[in-house]
Amino acid sequence: MIKLPQIHIGKLSLLLAILVWLALLFVDLVRLVGLLNEMDSGIAIEFTWILQTLYFITVYSFYKYSINKSTQSDFLNLIWRGASTGIFAVAVYLIIGLFYGSLGESKLADDPFLKTFFYHVRFGLMTIFLISTSLLWQHLILYQKAKRVVKQWQAYEIALLIAMFLVFFDREAYDYSFFFGLVLLGILAVILSTNLKWIPYLTFKEKWKSLLFLAIIIAAIGYILWYTVSVDLEYDYPANLMGNLFLISLFWFVLVYAVLSFLVTLFNLPTSSVFEQKLTEAINFQRLSQSIQPEENEEQVLDILMDSCMSAAYADAAWLAMKSDEFPEGYFQERFIDRKTREEISALIEPQKTVQEWESEKRPDNLSPINLRIVHPKYESILLVPLVINKSVIGKIVLCKEVRDGFNKEMLNIISTFGRQACIAVENHRLLNQAIQNERYQEELKIAQRVQKSLLPTQLDHNEFFEICAFSNAADEVGGDYYDTYQLDEDRYVLIIGDVSGKGTSAAFHMSQMKGIFQSLIQLDLSPSDFMIKANSALSKCLERNHFITASIFIINTAKQTICHSRAGHVPTLIHKKRLNKSEYLEIDGLGLGILRNMHYQNHVVERTLMYHPGDVLVLFTDGIVEAKNDSSQQFGYERVRTLLEVYNELTPLEIQTKIIEALHSFVGGQRLIDDDYSMMVVKFTQKNKAS
Repeated sequence: MIKLPQIHIGKLSLLLAILVWLALLFVDLVRLVGLLNEMDSGIAIEFTWILQTLYFITVYSFYKYSINKSTQSDFLNLIWRGASTGIFAVAVYLIIGLFYGSLGESKLADDPFLKTFFYHVRFGLMTIFLISTSLLWQHLILYQKAKRVVKQWQAYEIALLIAMFLVFFDREAYDYSFFFGLVLLGILAVILSTNLKWIPYLTFKEKWKSLLFLAIIIAAIGYILWYTVSVDLEYDYPANLMGNLFLISLFWFVLVYAVLSFLVTLFNLPTSSVFEQKLTEAINFQRLSQSIQPEENEEQVLDILMDSCMSAAYADAAWLAMKSDEFPEGYFQERFIDRKTREEISALIEPQKTVQEWESEKRPDNLSPINLRIVHPKYESILLVPLVINKSVIGKIVLCKEVRDGFNKEMLNIISTFGRQACIAVENHRLLNQAIQNERYQEELKIAQRVQKSLLPTQLDHNEFFEICAFSNAADEVGGDYYDTYQLDEDRYVLIIGDVSGKGTSAAFHMSQMKGIFQSLIQLDLSPSDFMIKANSALSKCLERNHFITASIFIINTAKQTICHSRAGHVPTLIHKKRLNKSEYLEIDGLGLGILRNMHYQNHVVERTLMYHPGDVLVLFTDGIVEAKNDSSQQFGYERVRTLLEVYNELTPLEIQTKIIEALHSFVGGQRLIDDDYSMMVVKFTQKNKAS
C-alpha cells in the first residue's frame, strides 16, 4: 500500500503564495510588453484579478495557520510580530527608494519593467503586512470572546471575502457598490476595534513595550499609505493592484485598531499599578488557600499571611502575635521591626479604649480590623487584624506605617479577606490533622479489636456430658465483657463470665487483666470462693480506683453432676430444671471485684453447690442484655430472658442463644444500637455421666 506524504498546510500555502505572486508579476510584465509595443498581449485583465485574489487567499491561509500554530500567543508577542513585519516592509520600501535615488536621471530610473517589478514587490509586502497584522488583531479581539464578538468577526471576514471579488463587477470604476462596501467594512472595523479587553491585563512594563510596538505599526501603516498615494499613483502601471477594496479596508482596520489600542494603553498607564496590586492580591489569596498541607506546621501559612497583608497595605513593618498551647508566653513573627520597637508600640496601643473593647469582644465573629493613630518617633498608623478560628480569637496581626492615616477602606477589606482565608487554611489544617489522627485511632482500634477477640477463647472446654456455646458483642469498637473456660481434669471444668465497669478501651484493657488473673489463679485448683478472694487481691493492685469487675465462676463436675458457684456482683445466672420444667435465677450474694480492696472482702464472698440433671440448661450473661432499652426506654429485663428459656429449653445451646439474641434485637428495634457490651454463655447437660 502506497503511503502518501503528509501535507504541511503552512509550507504549501507559502509555496502557493510565492508561485501566485510570480505568476501575477509575469502576467503584468507580458501585458506591459504589449502596451509598449502597441499590441494585444492576449491576456485579459480578469486574469490579473484572479491571480491577485488567489494571492490574498494564499497569504491569508499561511498566516492563519502560522499564528494559530504558534505556542507564543501572549499579547506582547502578537503585537511584536505585527511590528516586526511592518519594520521589514518599510525597510524594503526605503531600500527601493534609496535605489531609485541612487539612479538619479538615468534611463534605468524610468525603465517601466523595473518600476513594474518593484511595484509588485511593494504590493506583495503591503499585502503580507496588512493580512498578518489583521489576523494578529483577531486574536486580541477574541480574547475573552463572547458569542456576539465571534459573530461580528465572522461577518467581517465574509465582507472581506466579498470585497476581494468586487473588482470583477465594478471593473475599477469605484462606483456606488465600491463606496457602500468601503463604508460597511469601515463601520465593522470600528465596532471590532472597541474590543480591547486584553489591555488591562498588561503590567506597567508590558504597557510601555506595547506602546512602542503599536507606534511602530502606526508609523509603518502611515509610511506605506503615504508612499502608495504619493508615489505609486503618479505612474500608470499595467494593472492597479493597490486600489482593491480588500486592501483599502484592511488599511483602515489595521490603522484604527492600532490607534485605539495605543490610546487606551496610554490612558491605562496610571492604573497599571492598581491592576498589578490586585493581581498580586489574587495570587496571594491562592497561595493562602493552597499553603497548608498535611503533616506540616502552621508557620508557612502565617508567613504568607504576613507577606500578603504587608503587600496589600504597603505596610512598613508588621508583627503577628498568636496564642498557642505550645507557647504559653505567646508566639511572635516580626517583619522589619525589632522587639524593642514592637514592645513600645504595644505599650502605646493597649491602653486605648477602642483596643480594650476590641480585645474584650464576646462575639469574635463580629471583630473587624481597627485603624489607630499613635504618637511614635517612627510609626504613626497602626492596623490591628484579628485571627478568628471556630469563634475563638487565636491571635492578631499588627501592621505599621510611617504616615498618618495610611490605611484606607479598600486595604481593610482585602486584609480582612486575607485574614479570614488564612484562618480557614489553619482550621482546615488542624481538622485535616485531626482526621488523620482519628484515622490512625480507628486503625489502632481495629488492632485492639483483633487483640481482644484473640483474648476470648475460640474453643470452649467441655466433654460429652454437656454442650456449651458463647457469644460477645461490644458497644464500641472494643468492650469489657469476658468469658472463658478451663479444664481442671477429666471431669471438672471451670466457666467464668465477667463484666468490667464502663466500656471502650479502658474496659478492654482491664478485661485483658482479668483474663491474665483467671489463667494464673485457676491453675492453682482453687474453689470458686478462694478464686474470688485472690482475684480481688490481685485486681486491687492494678485496677483504677473508679473501676471494678463483676464476675460469676462455676466449677462443673460431670462425675458428681454438681455445679459449684460463686458470684462477685455479677447479674444472676439463669438455670432451667428439666424435671421441674421451670427456669429460675441463682440468687447468691457477692461483691464486685475491686470495690472493697482489703481483707474484709472475704466476708462478702459466698459459695454454693447445686446438683444438675440431664436436660438442665445454664444461661450466663452480662447486664448489657437485661438493661437494653427500646424506643420507650423499657428494659429487656430478667423476666423476658427467663420466659424465652422456658420456651426454647428443648433446643441446642446455640439455638437457645440465637433465639434470645434475636428477641433482644427485635425488642430494641431494627437498626437501634444496644448501649452496652453484652455477652452470653449457654450450657446444656445432655446425658447421664459414668457414675450414674
